Amino acid sequence: MSSLYFIGIGGTAMASVAVALSHLGHAITGSDTGLYPPMSTYLDEHHIRYFSGFSADNLQSVKPDMVVVGNAVSRGNEELEYALNEKMELVAMPDLVRRELIGKNTSIVVAGTHGKTTTTSIVAWLLESGGLRPGFLVGGIPENFGIGCRPSGRSDEGFFVSEGDEYDTAFFDKRSKFMLYRPDIAIINNIEFDHADIFSSLEEIKRSFRLLVNLIPSNGALIVNGDDPVAMEVSSKALCRVETFGLTDGCDWTAQNIRVEENGSSFDLYYKGGFERRFNAPLFGSYNILNTLASIAVATLSGMTLDMTAEGLREFLRPKRRMETVGTYEGNITVIEDFAHHPTAIRVTLEAIKERWPERRIITCFEARSNTTTRNIFQKELAECFGPADIVVLGKVHRPERYGPEGSLDTARLKKELEEQGKTVFLGGSDPKNYPADIVGFLESCRKKDDVVLMLTNGSFAGLKTALTESFQKKR
Repeated sequence: MSSLYFIGIGGTAMASVAVALSHLGHAITGSDTGLYPPMSTYLDEHHIRYFSGFSADNLQSVKPDMVVVGNAVSRGNEELEYALNEKMELVAMPDLVRRELIGKNTSIVVAGTHGKTTTTSIVAWLLESGGLRPGFLVGGIPENFGIGCRPSGRSDEGFFVSEGDEYDTAFFDKRSKFMLYRPDIAIINNIEFDHADIFSSLEEIKRSFRLLVNLIPSNGALIVNGDDPVAMEVSSKALCRVETFGLTDGCDWTAQNIRVEENGSSFDLYYKGGFERRFNAPLFGSYNILNTLASIAVATLSGMTLDMTAEGLREFLRPKRRMETVGTYEGNITVIEDFAHHPTAIRVTLEAIKERWPERRIITCFEARSNTTTRNIFQKELAECFGPADIVVLGKVHRPERYGPEGSLDTARLKKELEEQGKTVFLGGSDPKNYPADIVGFLESCRKKDDVVLMLTNGSFAGLKTALTESFQKKR
């Protein structure tokens, strides 16, 4: 076994892979800045040693066999510069996953702009419930497992399920991560423009997905969203078995007679026009029905019966920060956290919340943090995606200095446009020293019985969740 040092170990995937490889016997250390739960807690619970901050002294003291470079690490990082100068062996995290975890297993890759984490979690759990003991890499912490990554339980004869991110691999490898995962079975859920920091257009993203499709062997399979024209377009030249899923007629896997219930949704599953059986899923929203259909298709291709799949689906638990209920507080106020940070993801998440609680007022707190939403690329789309929300709280734009006043999201303009739609809007962060306490104070002043408070961010929102729930608990 070797010693591995992870630069940027606090990333969700990096931390999960580090823990999985430690369980295989590798000696793991790493470093990062600004680590916060759940990943800091995750590393601590698994006794992974890590340094706070980057320093050449860290690498000098550890002397690892190999340095794993996260894709957020760029030239100028003190540890990276030291590793390059000392001719240390560098490896990108996706390449390490392919070598050490995927191997000769049947590789299932879940790709698409939205729904990757949930769909990967569903697939992994269905295979687990069917006794197939899959390995997996999820860009979050699936509740059914409590870990984000683990090896396959069947060595090189089992399954490995990967969340196939289209983001680039490392500073020295600009391929999408999913290109390293050697797919035997792939899901393409949907394709939209995103990651404006590395893709200049939708056409560039489509090219990357076409390359993924071209990697699938002829005896493999592609499961593609038949309701998404772009996904269908990039899949048109696949040389493997192709099956479609969707909510419209003509798809191979479809759901009909969808009903929202207290603890999830139920639907009739049809395959190639024929009724199969009714399913119950502990999920809400049409987008989660699509995630479920794709997962059922993969589980079936992996040898499971629909009865086995239906039984496993009932026990599925959502990943953390995917419509995760944080708690219920005085006055029956429900606080929910979700990772949504793209206008489409925000819209469908809000639609699902409204579908679940049609009579309750929705307060949405949104933090522009991703490399795309912090820019003004989606200025128009963000003004159009909060439809079901009654009150919108806009957090500070994360690191606005990157793009300057002309290139950054204009939250004052967004506030005005949302107010013109009749919404109450609060703009947080006018006093940086009082942030996010200003948001908490606003919510305390306007909250009502039965409100649903939804926090949307792919980061920490400056600790809003903790501050908000502590405030609500004190009031209770």
